[in-house]
Amino acid sequence: MRGYLARALGRLGPTWSASPERRLVQSVCLFIFMALFFWVCWPYGTREYAKTFAAREIVNGELFLILDPLVSVSAAVAARMFVWSLAVAAGVILVGVLLPRAFCGYVCPLGTLIDVFDWLLGKAGRPSAFGQRGWWSGVRYYLLAVVLIAAGSGVLLSGFVAAIPVLTRAMLFVAAPFQMGLAKGWYLVPPANVGHVISIALLMLVFCLGLLGRRFWCNHLCPTGALLSVCALLRLTERRVTRACVECGRCVKVCSFAAINDDFATRPLSCTSCRTCAGVCPTKAIEFPWRRKRENGGANDGRVEDQTIRSRRNVLAGLGGAVVAGLGASLAAGGACTSAEAPIRPPGSVPEDKFLQLCVRCGQCIKVCPNNVLQPAGLEYGFNGLWTPEVVPDWSGCEPSCNNCGQVCPTGAVRALDIEEKRVARIGLAEVDWITCLPHAGREACQLCVDECRMAGYNAIEFVRVGGRVDEMGEPLEDSGYLAPVVRQDRCVGCGLCQMRCRGINVKSRRLLQRSAIRVFAGAGKEDRIVSGSYRALREGREGLRPEHQGRIDEAGGTDEYLPGFLR
Repeated sequence: MRGYLARALGRLGPTWSASPERRLVQSVCLFIFMALFFWVCWPYGTREYAKTFAAREIVNGELFLILDPLVSVSAAVAARMFVWSLAVAAGVILVGVLLPRAFCGYVCPLGTLIDVFDWLLGKAGRPSAFGQRGWWSGVRYYLLAVVLIAAGSGVLLSGFVAAIPVLTRAMLFVAAPFQMGLAKGWYLVPPANVGHVISIALLMLVFCLGLLGRRFWCNHLCPTGALLSVCALLRLTERRVTRACVECGRCVKVCSFAAINDDFATRPLSCTSCRTCAGVCPTKAIEFPWRRKRENGGANDGRVEDQTIRSRRNVLAGLGGAVVAGLGASLAAGGACTSAEAPIRPPGSVPEDKFLQLCVRCGQCIKVCPNNVLQPAGLEYGFNGLWTPEVVPDWSGCEPSCNNCGQVCPTGAVRALDIEEKRVARIGLAEVDWITCLPHAGREACQLCVDECRMAGYNAIEFVRVGGRVDEMGEPLEDSGYLAPVVRQDRCVGCGLCQMRCRGINVKSRRLLQRSAIRVFAGAGKEDRIVSGSYRALREGREGLRPEHQGRIDEAGGTDEYLPGFLR
């Protein structure tokens, strides 16, 4: 039985037979990642979206995002505040003290997929000029410096290059539409924008770099791996080669992390403790003992890292370039915004400046949102707004029974709210266009938005009678005119259900309007964005200041002068 198993593993590749435990852990982690993405973060099942998600979430849906230490570290630096996932990042780093870079070798699903790509690719098409070492060997450290320097200036770049956000976002843009189309209908798949193209191209680049060498991205470019390599300076264990080594070279050939020099000595900042080299060693000359002072005379012991990384000139030049790139990215983040309207953020979002500093652009909140209410922004809000989630009321409305987005945010950019808090968290205000609204314009009766708001339980839209005859006291007669909608600002939370309904019927189906006659707008005074505290307390503070209708309130607290003539 053991011989049959060994032959079966050998057919899968030498790394399977040499280190089956590692490959098994990788396979399990990849399966869990896929299950979290496609099953746990699939919000459908019943209309009670929060309960459906909670019943499936045996482990955190954002598990792998919080395991990526660069996500929480960079977010905490950028926002200058404690991020809850820092505790998990600390745990990953502590594990790395015992098993250096174990996250890269055992856990990271992106690394596992790169291994699969490398296995399918084999050795074909890899230029021999790109080996284990060269000027590119230390680029990942400089990318890490760029990310941290930019974070220090308040710009979060880790979402562009950190391992797990790169993967989850690309999965959102590539795999999630197929899941939605096949399971619910292709008409429910939102249109793509330039952000989709950039993200997919980035993931394709990660895999195509495999043409240059095995795990090229992981070994030379990944800043998450660089952070874990820096933490490996505190390692308690290390790879050692004893005098039993016969210099057969099998360990060099099988190592996919470029962690072994040509003289078979270890490059410890690249080693991931995968122990594959020990599994192929015919003389069992490779050990992983506790780290201690090196003894003179040990076979092939002593040379640990490339001169490329250790060269003072290269280090200074690289750090100088990292400073320039990091500060340049900070300046570019404030690039031109082509949208005249403020984005509508998910309920529970912190203030916009903190939101941009905490949001890692992973797309997890978008994946778990039912009906694609949340969609990724393109470049309309500038470079710093790329891939950030925004509510699109023309597409759908925010469901009152859902609080999923805050439950999967790894950094707290969207706070985890209970349902009662979420239902009073104002993300914008609906406004009726009195010029185009059918009853306000005197065209016909319509109560789509009122009915939708009542069914959602908000009751934030009321009727007033317009366009009819009045009695001798100037009061409108109940049997004339139309009942027209007005928005109660003290109750509206900006869910967008009214806008979705008006657009679906009056714009798309009946073609009576060019765009919805009731629309949600965000911005100062129209949304509640707090880092901590209760949204219910904010709602209670506004009660008693109830305006009768939407619009500005004058100093006396009235709104009449802002209403059209037929409403007076």
